[in-house]
Amino acid sequence: MKLLNGYFWRAVLIPSLAIVAIIVGLDCLFGFIYELEFLRGDYQILQALQFILTTVPRRVHEYMPMAILLGTLIGLGLMANSGELSVIRAAGVSTLRVSWMVLRPVIFLMVLSLLIGEYLAPYSEQVAQSNRSLQEGGGEALRSDYGFWHREGDEFIHINTVQPNGVLYGLTRYRFTDNHTLAQSQFAERAIYQGDHWSLENIQGTRFTDQGTETFSERGGEWHTSLTPQLLSVVVLEPGRLAMSKLWSYASYLRQQGLESADYLLAFWQKLLMPAATIGMVLIAISFVFGPLREVTMGLRMAAGIVAGLTFHYGQQFFGHLSLVFRTDPLIAAGLPPLLCVILGIWMLARVR
Repeated sequence: MKLLNGYFWRAVLIPSLAIVAIIVGLDCLFGFIYELEFLRGDYQILQALQFILTTVPRRVHEYMPMAILLGTLIGLGLMANSGELSVIRAAGVSTLRVSWMVLRPVIFLMVLSLLIGEYLAPYSEQVAQSNRSLQEGGGEALRSDYGFWHREGDEFIHINTVQPNGVLYGLTRYRFTDNHTLAQSQFAERAIYQGDHWSLENIQGTRFTDQGTETFSERGGEWHTSLTPQLLSVVVLEPGRLAMSKLWSYASYLRQQGLESADYLLAFWQKLLMPAATIGMVLIAISFVFGPLREVTMGLRMAAGIVAGLTFHYGQQFFGHLSLVFRTDPLIAAGLPPLLCVILGIWMLARVR
């Protein structure tokens, strides 16, 4: 049985890793071509290539579920075509036992993907985005056309670039009164986090009063806020590209500020439940190989896997957008597709004789 376990490990791992390498390679190629349309300032071909390479961990994490599904279909399909699955079944190994041996390498790949998505991908993605923002501005944060908006209390904040080391470039703050009128605007060329506050450099601003406006300029100042570099690292990235711990902490912060946090909670539950969805799709793939896809060509198996993966992906996006529009519980929207996938996989596998 130990030899058989190793056999299934190779049958699933090798195709899955090969497929994720191919998909990520193609995605990087197309992404590099797309980036060539936005060359400006110091952001040239070498910098675009560096940006693409820095985002590789995020791409691996995103495509791993699809690669696992296709790898399982290919690996088991080759075994079915050669008659090895029939021999294994004839030797008295049950379908349940085969499914468990297939799920072991799948679980290993999912754990690897979760670690990449939790620790490596968010950091590398933030580094890539911040470097690109600075380079596109020609090294001058003042000229950057890119940035991020945030609201805290009566202030609206715009930041051109957020670096992972606790440095902000191009910080603009708009403070409003209780009557929703603009009281002060302030721009700081750079802000450095000092542990309990931000140290501002080269400040220029305008105060608005009933008597008129007053401009001011200061070499430095302090900004006391509950925004930390950890929270700001969340603002610069899309919810789907953040670590689960960052998603949960930032959603809690938004609730404390009285702001909408449903999109971050939705991304958190989708990431948390993705392993369950992957297991469900793998169970469906196993039932296909033992059932209707047992004697078909490899191309048809891959087409079936792609259709199944895309159906789940768009179904998940559909329920997610519905939850945001109708303000339903994000947990229900994120949990329904994986639950249906697991139930369908178990039901189809139980029908296999």
